[in-house]
Amino acid sequence: MEKDLALEVNNLSKQYHLGGYGGHDMLREAIMSRVRRLLGKETAGQSSAQNTFWALEDLSFQVKQGEVLGVIGPNGAGKSTLLKILSRITEPTRGNVRIRGRVASLLEVGTGFHPELTGYENIFLNGAILGMTRREIRAKLNDIVAFSGLERFLDTPVKRYSSGMYVRLAFAVAAHLEPEILLLDEVLAVGDVAFQKKCLGKMEDVAHSGRTVLLVSHNMSAIRSLCGRTLVLSHGKLIFDGETDEAVQHYMNLLSERQESGEWLNDDKHVGHRIRCTRIPNHIFSGADLELEFDVELTEPKENLTASVFLAKGGIPVMGASSLYQQCLGEGDGTRWRVCCTLPGLPLCPGMYSLSIWLGDSRNHFCQFSNIAQLSVSTGDVFGTGLPIPEKWGAFYWRGEWKIKAQ
Repeated sequence: MEKDLALEVNNLSKQYHLGGYGGHDMLREAIMSRVRRLLGKETAGQSSAQNTFWALEDLSFQVKQGEVLGVIGPNGAGKSTLLKILSRITEPTRGNVRIRGRVASLLEVGTGFHPELTGYENIFLNGAILGMTRREIRAKLNDIVAFSGLERFLDTPVKRYSSGMYVRLAFAVAAHLEPEILLLDEVLAVGDVAFQKKCLGKMEDVAHSGRTVLLVSHNMSAIRSLCGRTLVLSHGKLIFDGETDEAVQHYMNLLSERQESGEWLNDDKHVGHRIRCTRIPNHIFSGADLELEFDVELTEPKENLTASVFLAKGGIPVMGASSLYQQCLGEGDGTRWRVCCTLPGLPLCPGMYSLSIWLGDSRNHFCQFSNIAQLSVSTGDVFGTGLPIPEKWGAFYWRGEWKIKAQ
């Protein structure tokens, strides 16, 4: 391994069993497997008879010390699996990873903290895992507490935290304990806008401090602003490695191809829910109606299904429409649904927008499909004045009621 490298990945592959329970990455999976066997729901050789799939296949790349590397791709591309292997949570099926330096990671909610320990205790636990002394951890403690904004709750076991509180503390710990390598998976997907801006500012500080960062995100604005180089993954394979703007365009093209093919897409957390776009246009004009139609397959029957549609421009959310908040509930119950939505006279400025869909019941959202389609909006003479809407206006235009008089 060359001296200027922080990470070296060689022919990395990870295979999983579909429907089987063989090969456990975590202790809880091994325990659940034992329980299933006791209940007669699994046999010892069951996994060998099941189909398998490759979550990652023959990935090879290098990351230099001090480099900030983005990792993007559709849901199910293998991004989270890659970070789990780099964090030593999951072992690869074949290939190897060479790492120089201490690694801290912020992955899915529930990873890295002990639920029975308090916030304070988990801070010291994570520091100890990184090889830090108690004195070194105490020197960072006030900064961690201040950044998280959770001083009142640090004597509470983290199992009582909301997902937003958990991510606040987890990011504060990961960013302030100063590992040589920081792995971040969708750190901006949870929390309010103010905290997301705070995270972006801290990540910029980390990037400029000479530490190595791998950032997985659906937020293309964050990827563009933080990462000089970006990997694009699809179906477990590395399909692009290069300059970030070119990587983002490659990713957008990939989403458009998937959109046109009517491919089934997985939910963000890979619980098993799926969605397929049956009517989502690639292009509309400013002020036109946006008509959407998509099929949904759920892992278990639901009643009163609701859906929400969100549009983002450059990774920044700009609008949403929700049958949940309008209390337009689905008719019937089941695992298979068709959802239709019309957004009339959509006042979008010209540009490229990404579309995400959340599903819920009558009270809450329960799953999310991020960036499942791309929408190109062209300018139009929406006011009938012969003056088209300029893209530099941002995301929205609006018809005002004007009264202008000379004084």
